[in-house]
Amino acid sequence: MHVSPPPVTFDPALGLAVLRTPHSVYALRLAADGSPRHVHWGAPLDTAGLAALPEAVSPAASSFEADAAPDELAPQTGARFGPAGLQVRFADGTRGTQWRCAGHHVDGGELRLVLEDRHRPLRVELGYRVRPGTDVVERWTEVTHTGPNGTDAVRVDRLDSASWTAPPLADYRLSHLVGGWNSEFQLQRDRLPVAETVLTSRRGLTGHHASPWLALDDGTAAEEHGEVWSTALAWSGSWRVTVHRDPVGRTTWTGGFGHEGIGWTLRPGESLRTPVYAGLYTPHGFGGASRAWHAYVSGEVLPEPGRDRPVLYNSWEATGFDVDEAGQIRLAERAARIGTELFVLDDGWFGTRRDDSSGLGDWTPRPEAFPRGLRPLADEVHRLGMRFGLWVEPEMVNPDSELFRAHPDWVVHSGRLDATELRNQLVLNFARPEVEAWALETLDRLVRENDVDWLKWDANRPFTEAGWDGHDDPDRLWIDHTRAVHRVMDRLRAAHPGLGIEACAGGGGRVDLGVLARTDQAWTSDNTDPVDRIEIQHGYSQLFPARAMGAWVTDSPGHSGRVTPLRFRFHVAMAGALGIGGDLTSWTEEELKEAAELVAAYKEIRPLVQRGIQHRVAFGGPVSAVHYAAPDDGEHVVLFRRPTVRFGHAAAPVRLPALDPSARYLDPDLGVVHSGDVLVHRGVDPRLPAGDYASSLVRLRRVDA
Repeated sequence: MHVSPPPVTFDPALGLAVLRTPHSVYALRLAADGSPRHVHWGAPLDTAGLAALPEAVSPAASSFEADAAPDELAPQTGARFGPAGLQVRFADGTRGTQWRCAGHHVDGGELRLVLEDRHRPLRVELGYRVRPGTDVVERWTEVTHTGPNGTDAVRVDRLDSASWTAPPLADYRLSHLVGGWNSEFQLQRDRLPVAETVLTSRRGLTGHHASPWLALDDGTAAEEHGEVWSTALAWSGSWRVTVHRDPVGRTTWTGGFGHEGIGWTLRPGESLRTPVYAGLYTPHGFGGASRAWHAYVSGEVLPEPGRDRPVLYNSWEATGFDVDEAGQIRLAERAARIGTELFVLDDGWFGTRRDDSSGLGDWTPRPEAFPRGLRPLADEVHRLGMRFGLWVEPEMVNPDSELFRAHPDWVVHSGRLDATELRNQLVLNFARPEVEAWALETLDRLVRENDVDWLKWDANRPFTEAGWDGHDDPDRLWIDHTRAVHRVMDRLRAAHPGLGIEACAGGGGRVDLGVLARTDQAWTSDNTDPVDRIEIQHGYSQLFPARAMGAWVTDSPGHSGRVTPLRFRFHVAMAGALGIGGDLTSWTEEELKEAAELVAAYKEIRPLVQRGIQHRVAFGGPVSAVHYAAPDDGEHVVLFRRPTVRFGHAAAPVRLPALDPSARYLDPDLGVVHSGDVLVHRGVDPRLPAGDYASSLVRLRRVDA
């Protein structure tokens, strides 16, 4: 009987550590100098094969180039001239560390390598973890000052979570996400230059303009075939990833929290632990990588993975800041009519908030708008059969607010610099314990007193003039602020079981594995134009599953000025966690009826969209299509969207390679049975109506022959 090897092994005689996932192997070896070096990351190899692999030394080894294999986390010492993942300075001016291995620990799927500096009181643990049923390898680093009290502090200028190494390939191509406000998650694929390529955010947020996700291949991978190596950092603040392709064919990358120019102080007994930097390998192309990420995020990252995301209504597009109890109840009544399950009151309900110039920080109902408080509105929303949600922006404050007047020292600011206001607001320093405590108490009371079921947590500006006057290690705010935000979210969820939280930062400015570990979904973009959203959602899906992607149907024409049919807007938004954000009081009875039918249709396919397996079957041509398959192949749904059509050109059939060619599939809407072989190799008719902004929803059900 075949016995599977354990997920993690360490052979002291060989100094070889091996991590096994269902479809890949990750291996490293302790070098003679005690430093851990990369051996293999890719297709499964047995231990004998791994042990026999030669070290991946540089082919250009000379007195100018090291002949060692790549580091698992490169220090600054020795003949290492690429980006260093660990940069430290000691009190006497010495930079860098020299390791000896002080031990290892294996616990099920987790490995920890303990390294100690040969000359200084510094210890580093490199953490590795694999989880059952996923090909993702999780990695992190923890550094500790081991000196006795009175020993000089150590300055940490850089502490990355992990360094990764791609195997020798004929060429290298980098996939990553770029964008801006209203244009997040634009997929970029380019040949990797022989250089150092830096992806980063210096904003205190994950950022609209970049994402701490990337993928590497040899330039030949496609959606359904080809080897792909991909990584994602679980961090919601500033970050940096540096990809280094050297002139002789070695490609490595290192990444973690923080950006250049900042650092942290470690005193005796203190430790600093990084966030997880996760990676996976697949031989099944970019689609295979995405599906592996989706399964990991759904099963290991998101809280309450078994709970479907509700169809929500949000008031912002309808009312802006002009909110009051009567107007919100009118919207809630119409939202309930079309089948909405969650009603979210957005900005404008608190303090003196009539526009964006005042009120942030004063989280009590605005008396003119809600003279009886929020509870009557919440009660009416619940009576209508919906959950009740609130928009909050707890990390921000307007200078024109009672909170700022009482606590001007609570903001992120260097006292000798003029403060930059963006959107008339400043950032509260959650790294201060009293600010974190205030936020938790304020939000806890808000949820408890108003029977709130959902918080949309926004953050509408980055850090500027970041400082912490009076603190002897002010750069800690870049880490401690983000960790405090995470803690407040965690504690709110623990105190209020069933509370949902939606991550938002002016749209998709803070979407990462760290924030999704304590939120139900993320607001993908403030841009709800359905044509633009197709590309935004395509990029988002490279890493994140549909259940974590907020997608709204809003009014037409929207902010882009584009006029699109309601059906098209719904079919774009139904590819994620559906929401409605239009002014329902201005929709006609015909539009409300059609919306109710489309919401009902979404609820029928929601188990497939939110819990099924996603396949991007068409993108980049006239028609885009997303296919969601049940894990048992029993049910399928495909959403087709065609923004424009050329005169005289019909839409070509779209192939569905995830189907079983030997099976047969019923289209329940037409009563037609299709051969799986035909659907896989020739395709299905998308059944698009004539004209621009055409869309359709096609369902298939596997049937016995």
